Amino acid sequence: VQLQASGGGLVQAGRSLRLSCAASGRSIFRINAMHWYRQGPGNGRELVARITSGGSTNYADSVKGRFTISRDNAKNTVYLQMSDLKPEDTAVYYCSADDEGLHYWGQGTLVTVSS
Repeated sequence: VQLQASGGGLVQAGRSLRLSCAASGRSIFRINAMHWYRQGPGNGRELVARITSGGSTNYADSVKGRFTISRDNAKNTVYLQMSDLKPEDTAVYYCSADDEGLHYWGQGTLVTVSS
């Protein structure tokens, strides 16, 4: 499974941004779970959102109500819609996949939120 994240950038606080994670090598509807993680300056990597093959979603408390993870099976892509962004959301965002006991990482995309 290869993962390609995109969509990061510089945005003002309160605005929205959508990240995309394009998968190849396997159809995402067959992948057990896909995730978005982030790593802010001086912080460890934290799980932001998760979507399972059955469509169940989970979110970190810090983003609940503001971020939405979704997928488009036809485009083999997972999205992270981020709204009401805050400076503390500044981080490198990574997509990942858990599939058949293996964990795959994509490269990160930087999101910078200015106050």
